[in-house]
Amino acid sequence: MSTKIKDAPLENFKRAVSTTIRSIAGNSELEIVYSSAAPGLEDKIVYVPEPSQAPDGRELSVIRGHGDSLALYAACHDDKIHAGVTPSSGQARIVFDAIELTRVESIGSLKMKGVAENISAKVEKFFDNEKFENISEREHAPLDLALSLLVREKLTGAKPPENAAAVVDLWRPWIEERAGSLISGLEGCVSEQKEFSHIVEKILQALDLLDDQVDGQEETAEGEIEPNPEDGLPQASDEDGESGSEQQDQQSDASDDADGENTETSDLGDSDLFDHENEDGGQNAQTHATWQPNMSVLDRPEAFGYKVYDKRFDEEIHAEDLCSPDELERLRAFLDKELKSLNAVVSRLANRLQRRLLAQQNRAWEFDLDEGTLDAARLSRVITDPMQPLSFMQEQDTEFRDTVVTLLLDNSGSMRGRPIMVAACCADILARTLERCGVKVEILGFTTKAWKGGKSRETWLKSGKAGDPGRLNDLRHIIYKSADNPWRRTRVNLALMMREGLLKENIDGEALAWAHRRLLTRPEQRRIIMMISDGAPVDDSTLSVNTASYLEQHLRQVIQEIELRSDVELLAIGIGHDVTRYYRRAVTISDPSELAGAMTDKLVELFEEGGARTRGEMVQNLVQGSGRPKFGGRET
Repeated sequence: MSTKIKDAPLENFKRAVSTTIRSIAGNSELEIVYSSAAPGLEDKIVYVPEPSQAPDGRELSVIRGHGDSLALYAACHDDKIHAGVTPSSGQARIVFDAIELTRVESIGSLKMKGVAENISAKVEKFFDNEKFENISEREHAPLDLALSLLVREKLTGAKPPENAAAVVDLWRPWIEERAGSLISGLEGCVSEQKEFSHIVEKILQALDLLDDQVDGQEETAEGEIEPNPEDGLPQASDEDGESGSEQQDQQSDASDDADGENTETSDLGDSDLFDHENEDGGQNAQTHATWQPNMSVLDRPEAFGYKVYDKRFDEEIHAEDLCSPDELERLRAFLDKELKSLNAVVSRLANRLQRRLLAQQNRAWEFDLDEGTLDAARLSRVITDPMQPLSFMQEQDTEFRDTVVTLLLDNSGSMRGRPIMVAACCADILARTLERCGVKVEILGFTTKAWKGGKSRETWLKSGKAGDPGRLNDLRHIIYKSADNPWRRTRVNLALMMREGLLKENIDGEALAWAHRRLLTRPEQRRIIMMISDGAPVDDSTLSVNTASYLEQHLRQVIQEIELRSDVELLAIGIGHDVTRYYRRAVTISDPSELAGAMTDKLVELFEEGGARTRGEMVQNLVQGSGRPKFGGRET
């Protein structure tokens, strides 16, 4: 019997998940959107992961887990309380947000077994990556993840996932020594956000993450905490990140009820589980868009200490819009001449990559089917046995082709000359090679519009040179080739890198976040970024009025966010610069001539070790109840 999902069961699953989210959130007006983007909450829209065409049981549980988590957040989180006590930025903010998400998820986990199972599936999926297993030093282990897992263990009894054991074990002794008793005190106030938040504040102080006075809070005469308007944190900041995990939790319960059977609500009602303030969805339902759980440095860098003085002059532009067609053709002719000297070496390496990729894409066929393509090799059976029916065959789907690669090229002045020429040639040949293998390629570049600050700096100077202005230059992000455009239509664009005056300064952190955002909108299941750079981020105008490590610190934050929390795979190649101190998966070459081999080797390594994500067969009881008690038309 085939276990592949048909459209109707999958739609039933989505409807059940959507119903569950609204039920837990206590707001029937929520709009549920299934998307390949990160899960999150935005006003009254809940973004939930889009199921694959043939999801297995674990994927369904993860989706339900995100849904449950988002619904719990909408129902159990008060933005006003949170805005009054949350730290304004930095590591303390990250940890505080992570623990708040753990609190709202624990409320549902303690009330309903199904929610607990779904959230556990979501958490295990997040840590299902060898990058967590290989962490051996505390400085590489994210404190927010370790502390949230310890709090989750104390509140619900759920042990950390196996792959996260290394992260937790590195921090556990240090945390328990300083804040063990405080963490134990959280058990008695899970449902009281204000009291819970005050204890978390003390935990942050005990861990030396917070000054004695919490930034951004003021006490009223009645003793209630009000947000400080000076902290610059509008209440719409934290929903997307953590809300994504909340969405997974809600959906996890919904899918078990896709058939609508077994609608027993046990003896718990909505009001017993969550304190909805009013009939139209409750106070939290009206304000939940003002905060994004698990806020990411990719979404709001200012909350992590990185500011941009003026974004009005930044530029995202296609290469053909920066240069006339005649000049591009002239520059392409120059690039083609240079390609001749590199063509033999790079092409040989590219062909090796192509052989490796195609070897993993060998066609597989199903035979003796009742429909499909006529199998000519078996026609003889009809002659030998006229009663034998015609035999058909059908090519099996290959998920390998569902991949996109972004080549992100440093277009700074230090790349001038041979480095940028070699980078352009390698990107050109690899784009052609990957395209022949069915892998889509996007080629991006990043630089600034001016040396030592542009219009942003001029505006700052005219405004009186305020202190700590943040980034003081105008970005120029260049699209040489988008993923959907074939190489033959965009080949001339790569020659723009040869243009005199294009290469200026480099702000790597924002460029990497930009490339990551573009990839998140792609439908492919496997997404890869390859960063090619020859140095640390440098912008004289910014570094002259901020700390010396200002841009580098932001780059590290972005890299950590992508490597530890994103499905996008990240690798880097440094030309004469040690990028291994920034990126976990990286290689450093001493000469530009080695770039072709390094790019090819790293791509071969990536495709060989992972390939495209394989999707298991759909569980046969997708729309069949499992017999467990249900609440609100779904399993609990």
